[in-house]
Amino acid sequence: MAVLSKKYKVQPFKVGPDFIDPTHHTRVCGRPSRNLDSYIMGERGILETFTCASVDADFCVIEGVMGLFDGVDETEIASTAHVAKILNAPVVLVINAHGVSRSVAAMVKGFAEFDTINIQGIILNNVGSERHTELIRDSLCSAGIKIPVIGALPRSREISIPSRHLGLHMAGENELDATLLSGFIEKNVDMDALKTIAGTFDVSNINPDEPDERFDIRIGIALDSAFCFYYQDSFDALRRLGAELVFFSPVSDRLPEVDGIYLGGGYPELFARELEASRTRDDIKKAANDGMPIYGECGALLYLNESLTTDKTYRMAGILGAKSRMTDRLQALGYTEAQIISDSPLAKKGRIIRGHEFHYSVTECDRDARFAYKLGRGKGIRSGLDGLMEHNTLASYMHTHPASASFAEFMYQCSRYKSG
Repeated sequence: MAVLSKKYKVQPFKVGPDFIDPTHHTRVCGRPSRNLDSYIMGERGILETFTCASVDADFCVIEGVMGLFDGVDETEIASTAHVAKILNAPVVLVINAHGVSRSVAAMVKGFAEFDTINIQGIILNNVGSERHTELIRDSLCSAGIKIPVIGALPRSREISIPSRHLGLHMAGENELDATLLSGFIEKNVDMDALKTIAGTFDVSNINPDEPDERFDIRIGIALDSAFCFYYQDSFDALRRLGAELVFFSPVSDRLPEVDGIYLGGGYPELFARELEASRTRDDIKKAANDGMPIYGECGALLYLNESLTTDKTYRMAGILGAKSRMTDRLQALGYTEAQIISDSPLAKKGRIIRGHEFHYSVTECDRDARFAYKLGRGKGIRSGLDGLMEHNTLASYMHTHPASASFAEFMYQCSRYKSG
């Protein structure tokens, strides 16, 4: 992405539900990265997002997730391979060559023959020397494998990104040098070969359906270092429905004049002291008590609860009858599927929506807690229940996507609140 962006318009994508990698893509390419997740979005959602995002791009670069064929359980769904099939996109296989030589040929042969994936190039990662690279090339040739090695990346201590409990640091938290990145790739990857591979791509375009109704409302979006996990598609979906998006920081801003609030996930546990000190939490609680629709995901759940315990216990917005505490081990990670069991600001009772959860916290609710979701897949807050509700506020551990859960009901609720 760094190399191509020097001369071309590059549209980045990330397979899977990850929020963090796309921030690095966006920083390097100068245009928002999009997620492509076939479990949550479905085939049509993948094609719609790809079509809209790539309309004026010279190149599209899709970063995979995990191994090429790793999907939900034993299936291909949500795998990089599944997305490649949906888009009919050529694949460049990146292989960790550290400590192996001829075995790479066996891996490539297995990957090439396992499924009908169009693998057109190989990049060797963590090679030890030019001799090491030649041994691998010779092994591939001896095995009759025609897929070319278009790059061999030596190990480099200069190129690294720090990580924490939810993954890599976000873009902007480190000084990763795009010039250093592009120079490293230009030296070690045949970019002409890569461009040739990209030139073989062709996809059928599908444009999103126009919404049945548009709403003239203002939606407050919490966006700062504490709340930073959002899909660009969510912002686009809200705008298509007529919303004016008003971004604010619960850490440092007062709540602006809005008709509804959307709080994403992120790292409220790292900013609990600042969130407690900010008067914004009182603004949001007052808005909730007035009946303003509020929708929150994961980190937002911790913030909308009564308290959050990290190094000590901090007061939070106090809207939902629950208390959260951070733990030193992973509490949930994976895809979710929820049936809506109560009308909520996001969807009416009876709907099925999909998403994912990833958190290190535990939330303990009051006995009379009301839940919007019953999970057929996933852990949720308590006993397979998720989506805690109070007034017209909904917050869950589950993150979802507008391809699975349209914001139309949320917008309708915000419109009613505005006119009421």
